[in-house]
Amino acid sequence: MMVKLRNLVLFLMLLTVAAPILLYTDPAASFKTPFSKRDFLEDVTALTLNSDGNRLNLLPRESPALLRGGLKNSRRLDQLSARVLSATDDDTHSHTDISIKQVTHDDSHNREKMHVQLTQQTSEKVDEQEPNAFGAKKDTGNLLMPDAQLRHLKDQLIRAKVYLSLPSAKANAHFVRELRLRIKEVQRALADASKDSELPKTATEKLKAMEQTLAKGKQIQDDCSTVVKKLRAMLHSAEEQLRVHKKQTMFLTQLTAKTIPKGLHCLPLRLTTDYYALNSSQQQFPNQEKLEDTQLYHYALFSDNVLATSVVVNSTITNAKHPSKHVFHIVTDRLNYAAMRMWFLDNPPGKATIQVQNVEEFTWLNSSYSPVLKQLSSRSMIDYYFRAHHTNSDTNLKFRNPKYLSILNHLRFYLPEIFPKLSKVLFLDDDIVVQKDLSGLWSVDLKGNVNGAVETCGESFHRFDRYLNFSNPLISKNFDPRACGWAYGMNVFDLDEWKRQNITEVYHRWQDLNQDRELWKLGTLPPGLITFWRRTYPLDRKWHILGLGYNPSVNQRDIERAAVIHYNGNLKPWLEIGIPRYRSFWSKHVDYEQVYLRECNINP
Repeated sequence: MMVKLRNLVLFLMLLTVAAPILLYTDPAASFKTPFSKRDFLEDVTALTLNSDGNRLNLLPRESPALLRGGLKNSRRLDQLSARVLSATDDDTHSHTDISIKQVTHDDSHNREKMHVQLTQQTSEKVDEQEPNAFGAKKDTGNLLMPDAQLRHLKDQLIRAKVYLSLPSAKANAHFVRELRLRIKEVQRALADASKDSELPKTATEKLKAMEQTLAKGKQIQDDCSTVVKKLRAMLHSAEEQLRVHKKQTMFLTQLTAKTIPKGLHCLPLRLTTDYYALNSSQQQFPNQEKLEDTQLYHYALFSDNVLATSVVVNSTITNAKHPSKHVFHIVTDRLNYAAMRMWFLDNPPGKATIQVQNVEEFTWLNSSYSPVLKQLSSRSMIDYYFRAHHTNSDTNLKFRNPKYLSILNHLRFYLPEIFPKLSKVLFLDDDIVVQKDLSGLWSVDLKGNVNGAVETCGESFHRFDRYLNFSNPLISKNFDPRACGWAYGMNVFDLDEWKRQNITEVYHRWQDLNQDRELWKLGTLPPGLITFWRRTYPLDRKWHILGLGYNPSVNQRDIERAAVIHYNGNLKPWLEIGIPRYRSFWSKHVDYEQVYLRECNINP
């Protein structure tokens, strides 16, 4: 009996020792999967299990290296835990330690087994990309920039040019020949392409070939500092070229704006010829008794452009409620006087009244009376505007536009002298289009002011400090640099108040102070801001919208609501450089079937 008991105890002891050894061996070998260890790690990172048992969601993949790092860290924590547990008393806790190791390993094994099973169940879903809402399959790869291949080819050209300029590369004749060949190939592939879809099918091959050649260049020239210096030099050169091109563009735009198109040069010549073929009675306009009737709506328009003037008159009459009550006083120069008269004799504006005057006939307007006329005829002023390389000439081309030499541009400061019997006049520039009836402007109460105009301080560059020289004490002591500017082009002038406040004398005084152009440089707006300082009444903005001669993004709704739209700037609608988006507002008031326009080949 004792022998049997002893054998049973020995068997149990042996079983106690052997069982943990058998359990501790790695049983994972029996769970072979069709995945390699690398594939397993990559697939596991793409899966997660929702707690509600729904379909698995795909997550962005982490790199296998990062995952392996995480597993290594997990193993280190397990080893640390094992060392801590094994540090207890071996006699009293040896079996417990072994059991803990077993349980820990089994738990780890169960988790791994579960992930393997999940991988097997969903491997087809991971490999198979699901269509998105647009019917296209999901792209789990990197998102490329638009036209990435085109950008890459251009980048390769820049790098190739850098290598060609480096001394170390130049010393390798074979590399230089190969690189130049690749440059020609890439340039042919690029051609005029502006997006990837316009590149030829061989572009990818050219890109790869160039990349291989550039890799050789990198081996030849491994000094990064030299390459950086060269790239900086290329950047500075490109910036300088851009500056030069911008200056050339500005010059050409100014030149185009000052140049009369062939058709507009032909038009006054033909009109003048036909005008002098008329007898004296045929040269007269009807309704001349209305010219001084203060109960009517009088417009002042000073221009040497026949076609532009006709658009102003036509658009005003088209939108007028009572055309017969509108009187247009047009003043032009001697060269265009006959042509202007002939145009309106041949194309009368309905029931409206027309008067055309020659500025040369204003005998009172001479250099002894007008400081600006004296300045415009001076040698220094002519040199300033016409001698491009004069040492004292201003480098800004807009300050040297000869149009400012025309007295027509300054007649707006002599309205009471030109129209001595009128009480109120609406001044219009020749680059505007009228879209609504303007008769309501005569009923606006200017509240004792002389000038009614739309303010332009919505934009920072339309304040006083952009037009006047506030470094001069005469300007800084008398005016506010942040005061709102206002727009010429459509202005209501109270001529009775003008005379009462002696505005013309104010204008003359400031013109005398600006003989050396130290207070302002150009145009009529700066002296207008000074002359009508604190004498201007702000009109509602809907009366007058500006910017159609330089700003391609004027709000369409503002244009449609405006009573007057103004093509101020160089991009006039009658020039080819005019902004196409706005041209139709102007051209719809031109009858291109008119015989003179057809003869001069003036087309829309």
